[in-house]
Amino acid sequence: MLACGILFLLPFIWMISTSMKFEQDVFHYPIEWIPVNFNGFSNYMKVWVGDYPFYLYYWNTIKVTVLTTFISVLVSCMAAYGFTKVHFRGRDALFLIVLATFMVPQQSIIVPQFILMRSINLFDTHIGLILLGSFSVLGTFMIRQFFMSINNEFIEAARIDGAGHTRIFLNVTMPMIRPAIATYAILRFIWTWNDYQNPLIFLRTDQYYTLQLAMNKFADTYGQFYSLTMAAAVSAIIPLLIVFLIGQKQVIEGIALGGVKG
Repeated sequence: MLACGILFLLPFIWMISTSMKFEQDVFHYPIEWIPVNFNGFSNYMKVWVGDYPFYLYYWNTIKVTVLTTFISVLVSCMAAYGFTKVHFRGRDALFLIVLATFMVPQQSIIVPQFILMRSINLFDTHIGLILLGSFSVLGTFMIRQFFMSINNEFIEAARIDGAGHTRIFLNVTMPMIRPAIATYAILRFIWTWNDYQNPLIFLRTDQYYTLQLAMNKFADTYGQFYSLTMAAAVSAIIPLLIVFLIGQKQVIEGIALGGVKG
């Protein structure tokens, strides 16, 4: 098991090691896992404050990713609650219609989205990019499954105490599905952080670029310099590792809980 973990981490370790070397030392054989000649500070300075200011692209990506994740989780939870704990005519039929939209390829709706964003003056803005990822059919479906497992007696007891839907949603049901929320939040964070298609289409101004577009521009200029490329790649990956390490307990709990209830 330990050996498998080490093998899994070897590519990332090699990336970090390469990012710390002089360019002429990158292809030394055998591989120098610990650089003899250390050049990490210079490499990372060129990435962060060089011709392409990664600090700006980092801020753009963090802003778009965090806001998209927060809004998407909130909207998915509210929709899932409505489709399970609020009774209204046509609820199940409406959910089937929403679920059917999951079969529509995202590429087929890019042109209507582009026209819509242009018409409401949100093209080439972070707000437009955030709104595009603010609803997820998959997130609604996944969280709905956890809402369905909540016993209605809890909700009835809250109603007897005078609680409305807002209080029941926030104080009763949400704490009970924290593993599902954490799981979807991490997935949404990773998807948005790694998204290349939407920023490529809906952003035009360099100062609004996210990290994925910046990585592409950086590779066009410095692609032949592997030490700099690896420094940029390590910088882009580290936030994903931090988020996963922080939330892995909730993710494992959510998967286990979903398996038991499924």
